[in-house]
Amino acid sequence: MPSPFPGMDPYLEHTEFFSDLHDSLIIYLREALQPRLPKPYYVRVRSRVWVEYTNRVIEPDVNLLRANQPAAAPPGNGGTVGAVVVALREVPVPNDETREPFLEIHTVQGDRQLVTAIEVLSLSNKKPNSEGRKLYLDKQRELLNSQVNLVEIDLLRSGEHTTAVPHEDATAAAGPFDYHVCVRCMDALQQRYVYPIRLEQRLPEVVLPLLPGEAGVPIDLQAVFDRCYDTGGYDRLIPYADHPLDPPLTPDRADWALHVLREKGILPS
Repeated sequence: MPSPFPGMDPYLEHTEFFSDLHDSLIIYLREALQPRLPKPYYVRVRSRVWVEYTNRVIEPDVNLLRANQPAAAPPGNGGTVGAVVVALREVPVPNDETREPFLEIHTVQGDRQLVTAIEVLSLSNKKPNSEGRKLYLDKQRELLNSQVNLVEIDLLRSGEHTTAVPHEDATAAAGPFDYHVCVRCMDALQQRYVYPIRLEQRLPEVVLPLLPGEAGVPIDLQAVFDRCYDTGGYDRLIPYADHPLDPPLTPDRADWALHVLREKGILPS
């Protein structure tokens, strides 16, 4: 069953679902891209791996011990010990290992040169002060300082703006948008190409650049998303009737979303 929405499904931006969608997009982008690449090229999945640390308060089983009777004073102390207080401590505790996939297009000629990096932004990439964001921006900076094409797909309305085009420049050129794709080509290092995407629109066909002088490879992003939705079983997992939108929509767009769900028979009219 296809998504009820014409393009990106805003309910899938929720933390409960997006990481699964993110990984599926990577796999099905590779599936769509591999047979379309000219023979000197191939695409493979790579991963960033990290462990996030969070500060947690470690509480002892007993934090206050009181003596029922006066205790013997330690040497050199003329008083008695009436209570022993154990202080709470804040200790960095590792969470589970995080593995974040992305795609790389290489050429088999010569030293298997990296030609194009393709990223689907994750929740962690856009979360302020997270390790995932720091690692992403480090990699982005490295790519922007090299002769490599960079394609960034942002299907999240929440979080910090992260792609290689400044948000103010993108909106000035393209008007307001909810999602977007940013492309930096190796033969136009100072330019950024933006595919602006509104919630009400179908996801676009995106041309992925190869080496200079060669035609790029078009990929229908909506078809890839539809495959993710069909195989992910999201129509069974998302309780559209009572699941909150995160982030929420403005009142008029929330009404539009409800209208779409009623029109598709998912909510009662």
